[in-house]
Amino acid sequence: MEMQEEEKREEQYEGVRLCDVISIEEIVSVHYFQYKSNFAFPGESHDFWELICVDYGEIRVVAGEREIPLRQGELYFHRPGEFHNVLTDGRISPSLVVIGFFCRSSPMERFSGKLLSVDEREKELLGRIVREASSVFSGRMDDPYQKKLRFSRKAPFGGAQLIRQYLSELLISLYRRSFSRVPAERGRGERGERGERYRRIVRYMESHIREKMTISRICRDNLIGSSQLQKIFRKNAGIGAIELFSRMKIEEAKRMIREGGCNMTEISDRLGYSSVHYFSRQFKKLAAMSPTAYESSIRSLSEKKG
Repeated sequence: MEMQEEEKREEQYEGVRLCDVISIEEIVSVHYFQYKSNFAFPGESHDFWELICVDYGEIRVVAGEREIPLRQGELYFHRPGEFHNVLTDGRISPSLVVIGFFCRSSPMERFSGKLLSVDEREKELLGRIVREASSVFSGRMDDPYQKKLRFSRKAPFGGAQLIRQYLSELLISLYRRSFSRVPAERGRGERGERGERYRRIVRYMESHIREKMTISRICRDNLIGSSQLQKIFRKNAGIGAIELFSRMKIEEAKRMIREGGCNMTEISDRLGYSSVHYFSRQFKKLAAMSPTAYESSIRSLSEKKG
């Protein structure tokens, strides 16, 4: 009787096979580099997927016969066989993450031709991919002409698996936010005249990111009433104009920290904060960590930019 009870308990356990909805077969390239403002590239096409994400500045990506503007925090997927290129504006030297990979999973088709934004979690996943790749593979991460990755003799245990895992997690996160539910479309903005006005004001704020900003100044310089301004920003960004400007400032501060060369007081001064203490409070409020904690958390990534 006791034997039968024991066998019954054992039979209650049954494994479940875990299936990959997105399976990364091979990694072809992992790059993090800063293009020169006048960088010229003839363009190319290949038989694997390539994602390109702007970490700083803005570019235009050529995708077949289309030219698509890509700004900081935005990402685009080039499908296999698509001719593509990167065009700069001759003024700003943009920083880009570029990852090439083979994937035949059907959900990838949803990414084709889509311009997406990345959230903070997805930015961190991109950072992890770049950091891990710098240890797993030999050669420079900022060489856009590198055609083959080569494993480093000092590659850490499990590094290649982590790259695939982080990339899979990134793709799943993007898919869930963009396709698994009806997207709110915030950040992409309205179409038509009001959408273009929103984007024009955002560009205005970007050009004055190192200055102090008020609602009255935005309205005066852009010939718009305060109530209309807030309505446009609530509709397109989901937040007010000054809150968005504050977030943009912190993103600029992050870039300056990553690039090095300035201490926290200098960054605070250059971004127009009244004091380094106020800058630190704002940074922690929006980034969930202090500027010094952020600096140490991405130090290895910043060293790969040169």
